[in-house]
Amino acid sequence: MDIMTREVEYFDGKQRCVGYLAWDNSVVSPRPGVLISPAWGGRDSFADQKAVQMAGLGYVGFAIDVYGDAAQPETTDEKMAAMGAIADDRDKLLTRVKAGMAAAQALDEIDGGHMAMMGFCFGGMCTLDMARRGADLKAAISFHGVIDDPDYKRKKSTAKVLVLHGWDDPMSDHESIVKLGEELNGLGMDWQLHAYGQTSHAFTVPGANDKKLGLDYNADADRRSWAAATDLLSEVFALHGTDQA
Repeated sequence: MDIMTREVEYFDGKQRCVGYLAWDNSVVSPRPGVLISPAWGGRDSFADQKAVQMAGLGYVGFAIDVYGDAAQPETTDEKMAAMGAIADDRDKLLTRVKAGMAAAQALDEIDGGHMAMMGFCFGGMCTLDMARRGADLKAAISFHGVIDDPDYKRKKSTAKVLVLHGWDDPMSDHESIVKLGEELNGLGMDWQLHAYGQTSHAFTVPGANDKKLGLDYNADADRRSWAAATDLLSEVFALHGTDQA
């Protein structure tokens, strides 16, 4: 295995974006692509490392740049402002995320017909938006995603949806989780919800420890959720490269 990485410039209209590609250079043929949608801090080292992990599993990872120009807001206020500026217009947000997907699909390393997406926190919300609005994904995986009830028209997606959620997450109450299940069920989608007890927000992020914001790393939930996510990816990409794919 020869894991390689590089940044990839792409555009959403006039907005320059910078994604991060990771692939196994020892594999000649295009591989399934897994988009990584970052949390509110932008396309940072955490998102990039998830792309690398995807490459290690035999896929091609591509961390998208939702804010543009590889922006990485640092303080809580800056992160909230950056997220709010684009999340206030969900159509604009979806267009930005789709630009990242289109950029990934155009790369030689990726088989553009076999795509999945995973997102963390704000990125989880982006991932669910893609699934709710008919994106051509094999899987859509949300880790401690922001769960809301957006006011836009839904469309059934091909994606198998996996929601990985901390039961004590203060950013998404239990009522919103139930509504999401009912929504996905109503769309006739294939979905799963894994709720982890004694678990708050940002449970996959080592070093997360802000009781005021409800951020708390949980090693058990991190490990279990990753196993669930990689199991689903194995399922949806099992036939890649065969006549049945």
